[in-house]
Amino acid sequence: MQTSGGGGGSTLSETEIVEAALRVVRADGVEKLSMRRLSRELGVSPMAPYYYVADKRELLDLVATAALAGVRKPPPESGTWQDRLIDLLAQIDERLRRHPGLGDILIEQMLGKQLDLIAAIMEILYEAGFEDRNVLAGYATIHTYLFGRRRVNPRNLDTPPDVVMPERVARAMEYLPDLRGKYSYDFGVGVLVAGLEGQLTRQQAAGIG
Repeated sequence: MQTSGGGGGSTLSETEIVEAALRVVRADGVEKLSMRRLSRELGVSPMAPYYYVADKRELLDLVATAALAGVRKPPPESGTWQDRLIDLLAQIDERLRRHPGLGDILIEQMLGKQLDLIAAIMEILYEAGFEDRNVLAGYATIHTYLFGRRRVNPRNLDTPPDVVMPERVARAMEYLPDLRGKYSYDFGVGVLVAGLEGQLTRQQAAGIG
């Protein structure tokens, strides 16, 4: 996308808009992202972004679609449903790491234009044998973990000097930096998959689906 921005003959690319929107989200949160705030981040007139996107919802759709480009659902023949789910989630996580702030946008956009992504996750759950209600509950659980886990990842890892940690909390908190790394991600995905397996076993034992 490359057209006139209207503000003094300036032009904007889709990449510039996406990167600027993500910078705003990263600095101020998704609730502070607006067309006016975006224009300030881009250094263009307040009306310039409207030549590219109609409103904030369309802007969020644009950012999410561009940032998630290239994510592909693994085919059934590529492995078990667990393997394929882990593969798909890893692809998404790679985009989240590449674009800080994207998770907040995707929480906001659960039913935006990323329906192919939602469908890909749900199809794997259907292929595993989950019934409709549990497919939705399973997707919601995955969505919350995948896109929302950074909300429990504090930027400041220092304990206030006047706070005395209980001994067991202090021992665990030594590993707080892991929350930002692959170990914590892999641990969480492992818990998710094991939980889904348990739920599927209970569903089948109850004769549902």
